[in-house]
Amino acid sequence: MRKSLNITQSSGFTLVELLIVVIILAILAAIVVPQFSATTDDARQSAYDSNLASLRAVAELYRQQHGAYPGAVAASSTTCINGANQTGAVGTPSFPLQLVNYTNAVGQACTGFDANQFRFGPYLKEGIPDNPLGTNNTVTVVNTGVLGLASGGTGGWRFDSITGELIGDH
Repeated sequence: MRKSLNITQSSGFTLVELLIVVIILAILAAIVVPQFSATTDDARQSAYDSNLASLRAVAELYRQQHGAYPGAVAASSTTCINGANQTGAVGTPSFPLQLVNYTNAVGQACTGFDANQFRFGPYLKEGIPDNPLGTNNTVTVVNTGVLGLASGGTGGWRFDSITGELIGDH
């Protein structure tokens, strides 16, 4: 008795079919990838707008409580109570210090709260936010009354303590 072998041939994809699929995938990738890039830029711009609005709001609140914008006075020696420390060296710009610490009526900054003296702030719990379009969170304070578009290019923020104008420094 003779056995017959029933061999079936399996068919696969041809080289032409594989090339067509690869070309279609490449075209789709060329369309989709720029869309993701634009989304990243939009997200960075939105974060910049949000951080800028937050900084402007806290600077305005500081002005309402102190009668001047933060950074208008330099840090000076003062006595903090409750084991708190005075922040900043004498004569240093105090914009960041005044927003992340407790302050007294004249803008001196201290790490601790005192209901009689250091009762204002802190205005920012997490510190000065980064400039998403720049590279960091440094604040360059100027006292010119005209901030304009001049930039030092620090990658952070630029603030005029006379007018309260705040812009990205990138």
